[in-house]
Amino acid sequence: MEINRATLDKIAHLARLEFGEEDAEKMMKDMNEILSWVEKLKTVNTDGIEPLTSMSQEINVLREDKVQGQLSHDDALSQAPAKDDTYFRVPKVVE
Repeated sequence: MEINRATLDKIAHLARLEFGEEDAEKMMKDMNEILSWVEKLKTVNTDGIEPLTSMSQEINVLREDKVQGQLSHDDALSQAPAKDDTYFRVPKVVE
């Protein structure tokens, strides 16, 4: 497959991209290089190779959640930067 101007224009429309003639030529060249690289990848024998699910072999070390130093409502309210009687005051986020 080769990217021509019509294909590039269609991709640009779908991606809502706008560029000039000079940029279009560079874009077609770059996209054609990417497609030729993908064609090379298709020739690689991957029989017996497990697909990757991530690029890292690290495993998350999870710990059990434990409640520590639980504050009462009044204690938490006393540390609030803004309060109104028994409620926390927060900035308005919805008009």
